[in-house]
Amino acid sequence: MDFLSILGVLVGAASIIVGNSLAGGSLSFLLNPQAFLIVVGGTVGATLLHFPPAIILHSTKILRWVIVPEKINLQRQIKKIVDWSALARKEGLLGLESVAEREKDPFAAKGLQLLVDGNEPDVIADCLAVEINTRERTIYKAASVFTAMGGYSPTIGILGAVIGLIHVMQNLANPELLGSGIATAFVATIYGVGFANLLFLPIANKLKNQALVISHAQEMMLEGIRSIAEGENPSNIQLRLSGYLV
Repeated sequence: MDFLSILGVLVGAASIIVGNSLAGGSLSFLLNPQAFLIVVGGTVGATLLHFPPAIILHSTKILRWVIVPEKINLQRQIKKIVDWSALARKEGLLGLESVAEREKDPFAAKGLQLLVDGNEPDVIADCLAVEINTRERTIYKAASVFTAMGGYSPTIGILGAVIGLIHVMQNLANPELLGSGIATAFVATIYGVGFANLLFLPIANKLKNQALVISHAQEMMLEGIRSIAEGENPSNIQLRLSGYLV
């Protein structure tokens, strides 16, 4: 679990609440259902119009990575690759067939199957590189959903502010109604800017960073499998792949 993500949200929200209190404001000032509906509803509506369903669905699927990122242990992967290399040198590439069937990682299983089928190292590398690039682009597209929300949210917040001011202008003769209109105007702007910079944009960047982490691990796997195909010594493979450790 990524506790920094949780801490970041809590620190951001607490900073606004405490800052508002120090300025003499109350928590109820920041709670405005009308402004919330305008900003969140408008942002979600614009985002749904912007992206096709497949990208929207994928973005909701990988959103959990913000709190629970995929577990990637590079050292463990290096050990697996070195073990595969030793097995291949002992029993030949066909000895990896049973390993490929048991492998839970689809990317590694695909690479092992390409090895077992006797493909050339360059062919294996090209096939795996296509998958790496495709997955990275897919994650980036999903992350761009939250980037777009971070762009729409402040603008919708301004729209909410204008709506609130229009409400004020329409009720100048009724002073008791002016407060709610002014509150909606200013709180909508706070919601728009706050959601964009404290949630949507950080989430997008977090997902993009996770995409790079996954690509890094898969590139290491690609290099290891290609080295096995080239018949390199297990010790040399371990030494080469250690360069991927951060």
